[in-house]
Amino acid sequence: MDGAGRLARSLRSLGPQADLKAAAIGAVVLLRERLGLRARVPARPVIDRAPPNRLVLLVERYLPNRAGVALTVLMLLGSTGLGIVKGGHVDEFTVALSDTRNALANSAGFRITEVAINGRKQLSQDEVLAIGGVNGRSSLLFLDATTLRDKLKANPWISDATILKLYPGRLQIDIVERTAFALWQQDGRLSVISEDGAVLEPYVSRRFVTLPLVVGKGADVKARDFLALLDRYPQVRIVTKAAILVGERRWNLRLKDGLDIRLPENDVGNALAVLSKLDKEERLFSRDIVAVDMRLPDRLTVQLSDDAAKAREELFKDKKTKKKAGDA
Repeated sequence: MDGAGRLARSLRSLGPQADLKAAAIGAVVLLRERLGLRARVPARPVIDRAPPNRLVLLVERYLPNRAGVALTVLMLLGSTGLGIVKGGHVDEFTVALSDTRNALANSAGFRITEVAINGRKQLSQDEVLAIGGVNGRSSLLFLDATTLRDKLKANPWISDATILKLYPGRLQIDIVERTAFALWQQDGRLSVISEDGAVLEPYVSRRFVTLPLVVGKGADVKARDFLALLDRYPQVRIVTKAAILVGERRWNLRLKDGLDIRLPENDVGNALAVLSKLDKEERLFSRDIVAVDMRLPDRLTVQLSDDAAKAREELFKDKKTKKKAGDA
């Protein structure tokens, strides 16, 4: 008993009750876990944000899962393309892309290993390949025959071209070259032209020095017919230095000794025949004259040189003097 007359309970006597209570609580907790009745504490978001607007909700709900990735890629490609265009790098990008695909084709066995060019006379093989844009990086697989043909035909020396791709690595080019026909002078510029009047190149080479010379606006396209007519009269053609088209209507001839012959606009063949006959019979081209005017159909006018005119004048004076002395 304690001092108050109450029985003192031993602490040891409470041990079994406490154990039973703790066991009961543990059994209840274990039962809840088995049954999935554990109290769940709602997880708080790491970052608080405002609820999305209606458009964002619709996009998140109906847009396919990978569409966002595709749109992002498209935006990146669009931005890259815009940067290339704005920066003026389109040509560089095109060349790089072409070189890349050609390199892949070459590595696969489509490298151009043999080139045959037929029909060339004025142009070298390297010039033909350079005109067509064919180089050491080109592959036969990605070589566009139509584009190559168009590039070749754009050159004035080449009137036609045929392209054959013989796989895996042989390229054959057949070209038809224009022929240098005459020299054409206009506004002080001298060019080499073909029969159809195409300007082949500026006159810089001495190899064309023997070509006939035509002068004046329109002479390039009219030279073929006129020179063909002039060839029928070799007596005139051989002494002709230049044919000059006047007003795009009629021709003058400048002979090698400086004599000018003014031909009519019509019936040029007959005028050339008369010239040829006069030179054969009268040695017209060897006389001391500076011009022959044949523009009028019913007459031929000859202009003497200054010396010849003075001599003729002196001759007439002498004749008049002798005539007066005879009359006296």
